[in-house]
Amino acid sequence: MSVTHKKGLFSNLKQDLPASIVVFLVAVPLCLGIALASGAPLFSGIIAGIVGGIVVGALSGSQLGVSGPAAGLAVIVLTAINELGSFELFLTAVVISGIIQLILGYAKAGIIGYYFPSSVIKGMLTGIGIIIILKQIPHSLGYNKDFEGSLSFNQPDGHNTLSELYYMFEAISPGAAIITLLSMAVLILWERPFMQKIRLFKTIQGPLVVVILGIVLNLIFQGIPSLSLKVDQVVAIPVAQSFSGFFEQFMRPDFSQMLNPSVWVIGATIAIVASLETLLCVEATDKLDPQKRVTPTNRELKAQGLGNVISGLIGGLPITQVIVRSSTNIQSGGKSKLSAIFHGVIMLGCAMAIPKVLNLIPLASLASILFIVGYKLAKPALFRQMSKLGKEHFAPFMVTILGIVFTDLLVGIVMGLVVAVMYILYNNYKKPFLFEPDKHFKDNVLYLKLAEDVTFINKASVLNTLAQVPDGSKVIIDASRSVNICHDVIEIIDEFKTGAIYRQIEVEVQEPVVRGVKNQRRKVEFALNEF
Repeated sequence: MSVTHKKGLFSNLKQDLPASIVVFLVAVPLCLGIALASGAPLFSGIIAGIVGGIVVGALSGSQLGVSGPAAGLAVIVLTAINELGSFELFLTAVVISGIIQLILGYAKAGIIGYYFPSSVIKGMLTGIGIIIILKQIPHSLGYNKDFEGSLSFNQPDGHNTLSELYYMFEAISPGAAIITLLSMAVLILWERPFMQKIRLFKTIQGPLVVVILGIVLNLIFQGIPSLSLKVDQVVAIPVAQSFSGFFEQFMRPDFSQMLNPSVWVIGATIAIVASLETLLCVEATDKLDPQKRVTPTNRELKAQGLGNVISGLIGGLPITQVIVRSSTNIQSGGKSKLSAIFHGVIMLGCAMAIPKVLNLIPLASLASILFIVGYKLAKPALFRQMSKLGKEHFAPFMVTILGIVFTDLLVGIVMGLVVAVMYILYNNYKKPFLFEPDKHFKDNVLYLKLAEDVTFINKASVLNTLAQVPDGSKVIIDASRSVNICHDVIEIIDEFKTGAIYRQIEVEVQEPVVRGVKNQRRKVEFALNEF
């Protein structure tokens, strides 16, 4: 259910415009890095960022979510391009994935996003925060072997997230290190309460100051050989030689092999993974939203689907909602979807007009900005908060974090979800019925009140309890409030009733009450009535 907003799109322009600039600055290197890791043309990442901002931002019901190319799809995209043999044919698969997402949206598949436990979502946010910090440390020192936006533990350069922290000492850039230190000083100073009281500093975002500082220092260092930055230490957006050359970077899909089964398999794979990542990010973004607005997930799938159709038609990578951009938007003061839309507009305008200026931005400056984003996602206070909730919440939270850090985003989430489900099953196993010895075993009469749902998971507990019933006693099994009793459990009760005759145990079963039940319920009642 979406929240109705009476305010217009431009009512929060003072907050949304500065936030959109910061999101744009963070998004550009991420778009380029993901395109590089995907084995796709660099400009395809920029196209996806533009479409994700303008098209998806305008159509989405998410007020703070920002969409673009996702690192989680990089390996899938790389494999798909190699398998299909051409990027143009891959674009056809992207169009197909968008159509499938549109179908999922109209089929109301967005409800899947609501089935992920809060502990897993919070673990996802914290894990991403930690991985952002770990991944940006090498970039902050000028070591850029891993692509910007990477979230996987194993890296294309043969190292991993942790070993990279060792190898980066082989090639530390003094210029990048100085930019990082000064940028961090500015960002930390900008966060101080006394600075926020000054109107000018409250209006101008610290990250924007950091980027300007980085460009100035980069220009100064160009005259100092020991401090000058290398080509791989700055943003590297493709530069067109003319206005018409800019549009020549857009590509069209190859529909000549539209019926190729491989194209459809890849399209379906992208649709499923992209939809799952989007729904997870929507849930996480809503939790970060200070106003706690709820995004309509089916509408989000439709917006993402149309975005992927358009991105595929003009040469862009697949799009999802991305938590790094979304959390940057929130932490930069974004209030509505205008910030996401405008970040796409800025990206389009700058890619057309001033790509050479963008290519002066040091990656070390952007790493500093992402350090702050990562820290705010993984604050130590959150660990204390989750630990106080008990192990059934803390365990999935920690497993999700460790899974994300040591594998990748989706694997980490699945690991956390498995642990959460195991706790649910364990608690369900322990509580198939209400039984307190002091209250429910008196005068040689045992009273068992079955739960609403008794499944095969409860077999052992029911069997062990009935096996301990003393000879010559009476057992009352109250199933009056049970909606579903698994056949396996009914079979156990039936066998106990048969054996009770030889142990002089009297068995009384109170069957479910009839309340407009379905066939399955009637089967349960019939089985119990046989007793």
